[in-house]
Amino acid sequence: MSVYRPLVCLLRHGTAARVCRTVTTWSPVGAAFNAKVQRRLDLFQQNVGLFGVPELSSLEGFEVVQDRALQETEQLVEKACHCPPGVQTVEIFDKLSDSLCRVADMADFIKVAHPDPSYREAAERTCISIGTMVERLNTNVELCKSLKDLLDNEEILSKLDPETRRVAELFMFDFEISGIHLDKKKRKEAVNLNVKLLDLSNQFLMSCHMPNRIEKRALPEHIHQHFTKDGNYIQIGGLNADAPDDLVREVAYKVFLYPNANVMHILEELLSCRDKLARLVGYESFAHRALKGTMAKSPEAVMSFLQQITDKLTDRTKKDFEMMREMKTKLNPRNPELMPWDHPYFSGVIRAERFNIEPSLYSPYFSLGACMEGLNGLFTQLYGVSLLAEQPSAGEVWSEDVRKLAVVHETEGLLGYIYCDFFYRPDKPHQDCHFTIRGGRQLDDGQYQLPMVVLMLNLPHPTRSAPTLLSPGMMENLFHEMGHAMHSMLGRTRYQHVTGTRCATDFAEVPSILMEYFATDYRVISQFARHYQTGQPLPQSMVARLCESKKVCGAADTQLQVFYAILDQVYHGKPQNQSTTDIMIDMQKKYYGLAYVTNTAWQLRFSHLVGYGAKYYSYLMSRAVASMVWKQCFHKDPLNRETGERYRREMLAHGGGKEPMLMVEGMLQKRPSIEDFVNALVSDLDPDFETFIMDSEG
Repeated sequence: MSVYRPLVCLLRHGTAARVCRTVTTWSPVGAAFNAKVQRRLDLFQQNVGLFGVPELSSLEGFEVVQDRALQETEQLVEKACHCPPGVQTVEIFDKLSDSLCRVADMADFIKVAHPDPSYREAAERTCISIGTMVERLNTNVELCKSLKDLLDNEEILSKLDPETRRVAELFMFDFEISGIHLDKKKRKEAVNLNVKLLDLSNQFLMSCHMPNRIEKRALPEHIHQHFTKDGNYIQIGGLNADAPDDLVREVAYKVFLYPNANVMHILEELLSCRDKLARLVGYESFAHRALKGTMAKSPEAVMSFLQQITDKLTDRTKKDFEMMREMKTKLNPRNPELMPWDHPYFSGVIRAERFNIEPSLYSPYFSLGACMEGLNGLFTQLYGVSLLAEQPSAGEVWSEDVRKLAVVHETEGLLGYIYCDFFYRPDKPHQDCHFTIRGGRQLDDGQYQLPMVVLMLNLPHPTRSAPTLLSPGMMENLFHEMGHAMHSMLGRTRYQHVTGTRCATDFAEVPSILMEYFATDYRVISQFARHYQTGQPLPQSMVARLCESKKVCGAADTQLQVFYAILDQVYHGKPQNQSTTDIMIDMQKKYYGLAYVTNTAWQLRFSHLVGYGAKYYSYLMSRAVASMVWKQCFHKDPLNRETGERYRREMLAHGGGKEPMLMVEGMLQKRPSIEDFVNALVSDLDPDFETFIMDSEG
């Protein structure tokens, strides 16, 4: 059983707020995020430990909570092995999973996010220790037999409720992919492959973000300022995709993506080991294994989905690239050829020019506090849920910038906690992300174990003269990540193994992407977008232009994602007698449209190959589902309480405890086909002519 399932208001006395608003008063939740927090020093306040775990008030506590979890695990294993088959078997397995997850998930977060290296190292050691126990459990034949006895007993199985039965099957799947059904020799081989894969995955992830360097003298001096200097070398740690200078983008692309033979070997070993393990445990390929239990179900369905998108977008993509070529020719007549490093930059230039989309025009309307007020209002209207800002206790959070939200339902009471780590720190991960710290589950005494999640963004800090102001992209990211958080908060699964976002990967992104539709609807935005100084509302025409601007070059952007998803599928399908670079060149030619650049290896920076192996298509499929749910259910009235309650009941409440397509079918009142998904994605790119009318009238 894997504990590493994929990878979200009243101010108490003591939170001093210097609120940067001159027109009206912020609500408590708005004030909590538009203020610099100044926690009052209380010498007599007891350190409650990270996330309220008393032992984690010190480094030594990691070993204490780890050892307690391991001891509890041994007791539960003994209990499971001597328990007669029935619902109690599944309950014990879930307690096992919960005991390990509550430590592993917390340590998994702390090892990447805590500012103190010693805490990160202690958390890393805990992760390794818990991981070792998981490997032992995955190959415990007696433990597996207790579950198999349940699943093989049709009489008992028929009496289980659907969620309990599904959770039992998911636990058995975790055993099977570890080779529990194999003979002793092959089972040992499966264990060794899993251990090797963990090491290769960590090596590849680390290498994905390592900068490359080049001698200073190899580059024109006037572009040195755009990169990091390291003695006689220039370090390049990214693609500099937004740089206006064509040469800067070209140099960044060619140097950052320059092939590294060692990393190439790591990737090819990683893919080879995945294939060997999948075949060893009885699957045709790693992709077949990875897609079991998803909405797509098979690699063949995924490839059909991606091919149909390509067929529908071919002409539009060509037109998009032609627009970019024309813009590049206009700005740089001496070098008009469109290259891969030009795509992100010139699509942005065209959007800005055509629709006057300048982030600085929008950000004064999107103060962080205003956006949080908007989310609070939206959740109240849709679900009867409020976000209440709480003062964290001493030692509960890892940085003074972290805000704590209690999520409270008007009749159900407290649903859980969201810790908001929103402000930039050099030591934290640069990607916006969410972490499950504790999953929800039904307890033996009838109470419910409240979920805890962390949302991590990298927003600018407030200044003396202004609160944190968000660009439209930052605002959308906030809504997106809050969609993950509310998936965890509003779920009420019986078992933590399937709580919240612990569901099929191609379903997990649906709630977060759906929130992006709310974030770009004027009826929602008009409730909170006010200029932080004047109080003036954001004009509707500006919102309309922002929405339409996203469709510009949308076909080319979508096709790029299709290329990535197909590359991921091919890498994890039947082994090819080609290098990963040769495969990429072939797929780029067939599914993208811009030429491969010699001596580059983009796949060596494709970090999603680790966490989303054979599942990168999930972003596109989740977007298709979110689009269908939005258009059919929310577009007419995005603030309708009855629709919000139905959405919670049909899609959010179940986590991974219900087959994903059944949840979609329940919401849409039909089972969508692959063609329906494709049409939903493509129709999102169609222009809205009302916007052009509005602009012409304005």
